[in-house]
Amino acid sequence: MIKKLHEMGVRSDHMYIAGAGSIILACGAWLMSKNAARSGLDRADRWGIFIGEWAPTFVALGVALRIEETHRDLAEPGAEMFERAEAERSRAGV
Repeated sequence: MIKKLHEMGVRSDHMYIAGAGSIILACGAWLMSKNAARSGLDRADRWGIFIGEWAPTFVALGVALRIEETHRDLAEPGAEMFERAEAERSRAGV
C-alpha cells in the first residue's frame, strides 16, 4: 500500500500536513460544537475525538512514506533488475 501511495505521488510531507490539519480541525470542531450545539460538552468531546483520531494515522503513514522515499533514494539504478532476478530464483527454489 505504501509503495502504491508513493507511486501515486503522495509524499511524506503531505501526510504530515494532513496530521497537523487533523489536529487543528479537531480543536476547531470541538470549539464550534461546544459553542454552537445545545448538546453540551459531551457532543463536543465526541466530535473532537472523532476527528483527532486521524492525526496518528496520518503521521504513521508519513513515517512509512519517508522510509519508502529514503529506500528509493538509496537504491542503485539497476536494483530493480536484481530484485526481479532474486524473486525468480526464489520461485524456482534455487
